[in-house]
Amino acid sequence: MAEHPQNTQRVTVMEAADILGISTGAVRNRINRGTLEAERESGTVYVLLSAAHTADTRRDAGGYPGEYNALTSALEARIESLEQQLEAERGSSAELRRLLAAALERIPPQLEAPPEPRESPETATETAEGVERRGFWARLFGG
Repeated sequence: MAEHPQNTQRVTVMEAADILGISTGAVRNRINRGTLEAERESGTVYVLLSAAHTADTRRDAGGYPGEYNALTSALEARIESLEQQLEAERGSSAELRRLLAAALERIPPQLEAPPEPRESPETATETAEGVERRGFWARLFGG
C-alpha cells in the first residue's frame, strides 16, 4: 500500500459516492476523467479523498454545492443509462443485420430477363393517316 498525504482518506467507490453525494457511476466517471485520484488493490478500486473532499459533504473538489452535485450525478446516471441503451441497440441492430443476410441467402436467384421484349397485347393496323392501335376489347367486338 502506497503512502498517502496526511489529509487524504482512502475509501471505496461506494463510500466516496456517499461522501460526495453522487452516484457510484459518477465517481467512476470522475476517476476516468482524472478529477478524482484512485488506486486499485486486489481488484478493489479505492478513491483517495483529500480533506477538502471530506470536510464538507455538500461540496465536491470543484467547490459546487450539493444540489449541483445531485443534478450532475443524475445527469451522469442518465448518460450512463443512455450509453447502455445505445450499446444494447447496436447489438440488436447487428443481430437484425445477421438475420437479414441469412434470409437473403435463402432466396433463390432470379431468372435473367428475356433477351427480347415481349410483344404488346395490342396490334397495329395500317390506315391512311398512319398506325392505329386497337386494344383487345376493340378487336373482340370489332370496334
